[in-house]
Amino acid sequence: MTAITQDLGMPKGEGDFTIEGHGMEPIPASARYGSVGRLFTVWFTPNLVPAAFFVGTLASIVGLGWWLGVIAIIVGNLIGAGLVGVLSAMGPRTGMAQIPAARLPFGKSIVVPGIINWLSTIAWDAINAFFGAYAVDAITGGAIPFPVGLLLVIVLQAGLSVVGYEAIHTFERYAAVGLAILFAIVTAAMLPKASFGGSGSSDTIGTFILMTTIAGSFNLAWSLYASDYSRYLPAETPPRRVFTWTFLGLFAGAVWIEILGLAVVGALGKEADTTHQIYGLLGGGLIGAIAMIAIFFGTVAVNAMNDYTGSLSLLAAGIRIPRPISAAIVAVLSFGATLYLYYNSFSSTVENYLLVITYWIGPWAAIVLIDWRRRGSRINGDRAVDFAGLPSGRNALIALVVGFLASIPFMNQTLFVGPLVSTLGGADVAYLIGFIVAGIVYWVLEGSSSTAVPVDD
Repeated sequence: MTAITQDLGMPKGEGDFTIEGHGMEPIPASARYGSVGRLFTVWFTPNLVPAAFFVGTLASIVGLGWWLGVIAIIVGNLIGAGLVGVLSAMGPRTGMAQIPAARLPFGKSIVVPGIINWLSTIAWDAINAFFGAYAVDAITGGAIPFPVGLLLVIVLQAGLSVVGYEAIHTFERYAAVGLAILFAIVTAAMLPKASFGGSGSSDTIGTFILMTTIAGSFNLAWSLYASDYSRYLPAETPPRRVFTWTFLGLFAGAVWIEILGLAVVGALGKEADTTHQIYGLLGGGLIGAIAMIAIFFGTVAVNAMNDYTGSLSLLAAGIRIPRPISAAIVAVLSFGATLYLYYNSFSSTVENYLLVITYWIGPWAAIVLIDWRRRGSRINGDRAVDFAGLPSGRNALIALVVGFLASIPFMNQTLFVGPLVSTLGGADVAYLIGFIVAGIVYWVLEGSSSTAVPVDD
């Protein structure tokens, strides 16, 4: 792929809302800027969403009691946020977004993870927009129907993603303060109806591991976005600080809202969607309106990041299209995907999706991390820009496929239950198996040959 968007515009500093025409190419040293502390807000804000609340309720639904549910949520998010923090450190070092940087080990085979992640961002858009559109419906008493509320969400998120990196960072920074205040009010209003303590109907190690996987997958999915929002930082930014601010933002936001969902799951009504359940739990009125406003802006915050990352994933796959147009395409397609969820079973669809996405992220992450370790200080993202000049990357693709296949017997979801799940008491450890197997396969294959972008001398 040629650098078709390389000179089409980049932000020059914080508050510069120049439309970012610059695509997946590494950010040059002369264009680097920003405070590393902004990583906290850019990752804290998008986790203040009903999807996180819904994940928390699943702890009770799968059969865990209060304390085991809380521990499972914490452990799962420690794993998920930790992995994203490690990958986020690649941004300042390479100046590249996450999927484009994966061209280094994957070569031309980046088409596979690139397209898969592009589709995943559309799916995440749909899950989140579902809540945001219902928030508009709830706060207006149905005066603004779901499709119209959805259109409003899509337009706002598309606007941010088209402008790009700096618009997203700035919006997330101010939204972090506003949403933290709004959700603090909502949390205080919900606490009298919370239920703490007690055991669940299935307090087993298998169910506990299943819930850690579900909770972890919520943050684990951000692995594919990690360096997208750190790539403009100066190359000398300490990796430990990048990890710390990324980890804290993701962990704090997700754990807060997920535990809140678990705490009040018993008091939720029978409405079909989580947004109306929250609205009903709060009794409508001012507090209910505050919750709906928070949900609406939280949806815009998270989906703008989905659209931006989706645009970069499509470019990484070798599609020749300007980045702003690519971002707009993701937003438009998410409109149809959200309507699909609206007319189908949302709960089971989301639970399955949260599990399915971990099945390929685990193997992918292992390959990227091993390649990152191999290259060390000799990494050069410029060598991954020209798609035509990339090697095949078959070793990475083989490792990805083998890792995924090895994880199949350990999958546990409503669509498919692997043959080894019952032996493990219902635990879903597919992502861990895939991570380990893919890592070993890639390490062995790379020891004898190299089909990735060569390690610089």
